[in-house]
Amino acid sequence: MELEELQLAWTQMGKELAAQKQLTNTIIMEMTKAKYRNKFKKISRYEKTGAVVCFGIALLILLNFYKLDTWYLQVCGALSIGFLIVMPVLVLTALKRIQDLDIFTGTYTNGLVRYTTLKTKLLRLQQISIGLSFVMMFLIIPLTSKIVNDTNVFSMSFKAEQWIGFVVVFIGMLLFSRWGYRSYQRITDSAALLLKDLKE
Repeated sequence: MELEELQLAWTQMGKELAAQKQLTNTIIMEMTKAKYRNKFKKISRYEKTGAVVCFGIALLILLNFYKLDTWYLQVCGALSIGFLIVMPVLVLTALKRIQDLDIFTGTYTNGLVRYTTLKTKLLRLQQISIGLSFVMMFLIIPLTSKIVNDTNVFSMSFKAEQWIGFVVVFIGMLLFSRWGYRSYQRITDSAALLLKDLKE
């Protein structure tokens, strides 16, 4: 009789331990999901703020498009509006995809492959965005000059202080772009480490 009670108690304890282990695994998975999503929250906020600024500038150019009285200024305006609308949408979409990735669907390897694919696309998109931002600088300068001062920069000569200002802005953009890209790399690498820790 005591042996039967002992076996019953042992079986019950095994079931409770299995249930406890399952609960612990569920808690760990939920915590990992939350940590993973939080990795991208801060950068997502910055990108959303940047998108609002870009949309505002695009609207400003659109509302003042009638001031662009030459074909080349109109081309600059159209390209600028396109960039300022399309690029933020693409970046925010890529960020949302990587942030909403369900890391526990399918096998661990499949999840890691999906993450790596999304990470590569996001970083490549950032590289393209940075490159196009420098092109945009050459488009925005004539637009701003025409819209704000009604001056066509293509028909004027630049003074030394204007060239110095241009170089300072260029260097500032270069440093800011480098810092931004490295932030993206750090965040995506940190999220990858989090996923690798799951395997262990």
